[in-house]
Amino acid sequence: MTRILIIDDSEVIRNLLQEFLSDLGHKVDLAYDGHQGKALALENDYDAIFCDVHMPKLNGYEVFRSVIAIKPKSRFIMTDSLPDELADMAVEQGAYCCLSKPFDLDQVRETLDKLLNKSQKV
Repeated sequence: MTRILIIDDSEVIRNLLQEFLSDLGHKVDLAYDGHQGKALALENDYDAIFCDVHMPKLNGYEVFRSVIAIKPKSRFIMTDSLPDELADMAVEQGAYCCLSKPFDLDQVRETLDKLLNKSQKV
């Protein structure tokens, strides 16, 4: 079973992704902010991490950089309402991509499938 972490300060987004990805057969953990997400990502092994770029206190780029420094094989899919330089920097430094909100659930599924297939070939 694929294990996924969703880090987002929006309860609506967290719940939407959790329900959708769980229905696809994935085990999903949730983090409501960057600090909790960073802790979970460092404590557990995830096949994919969905991480919002703009969150208060610890933004998604900071979470990405902190986790990658310790667990470089972590696979991040960044999410953001208005992707900007933080999202671009994360992708340039190894995040798989950045999905723009509001995203289509088919796009989420296709992106995750591509990421998981890519990681299986490595």
